[in-house]
Amino acid sequence: MTSRRPSPEASAMNVGGFVRDDTPTAEVDRREAVMASLAGTVRELVDATIRTTVDDEEVRRVRDDLAALVERLRAAQLPGPAGIRYNAELRAWNWGNAVIGAANAIAPPLRVVHGPSGCHADVVLGAAYEGPPGLVHGGVSAMLLDHIMGETASGMRRATFTGTLTMRYRRGTPLGALRLEAEIVREEGRKVFVAGSIADADGVTVEAEGVFIQPAGTTGDSPPEQPST
Repeated sequence: MTSRRPSPEASAMNVGGFVRDDTPTAEVDRREAVMASLAGTVRELVDATIRTTVDDEEVRRVRDDLAALVERLRAAQLPGPAGIRYNAELRAWNWGNAVIGAANAIAPPLRVVHGPSGCHADVVLGAAYEGPPGLVHGGVSAMLLDHIMGETASGMRRATFTGTLTMRYRRGTPLGALRLEAEIVREEGRKVFVAGSIADADGVTVEAEGVFIQPAGTTGDSPPEQPST
């Protein structure tokens, strides 16, 4: 991704869907900050695009300017998805992820905090996540809960995949500042049962229950699915 990064042939190794990449953690952190700053500006662009009322000619001029910027970014790019990478220190990065991707302007992004009994995250959702007027799209709520509940199930030490996710929409979730929480309820073999919720200042708006499955043949020492926060 940068001139100092070892070539894919020298540094990358696929392990069960994860990619081993020997980029030093300090370099990953530096590059992540740069990409996050770009994604943040693009995120502002998305919001501005939705809400702009400038005239047609100005829209066309901005479109043409953006097309030129896209060409500049495509001058050097990955051949496919960004994937999940990790180095020898188990620093993981997943910059294309739809929920937490540092380089993904579609991601809110969610910053998940791991605690002793589960996870939580504070997020602000704007116009790009609207479903009903003024409210978060129900599918976006499900996506965010699926992610934070999956991270809770994995506990940063094992890979888990969503088996089932059951949602209960108690009321509309307003756009703006929200709190997500998740905790492990119990475990049965490779199954991890997790409860999660979304709340605004007035209380819970969405509740969820999920079963997350640890793949057969994996152990608690599997590479981390998401970067530490």
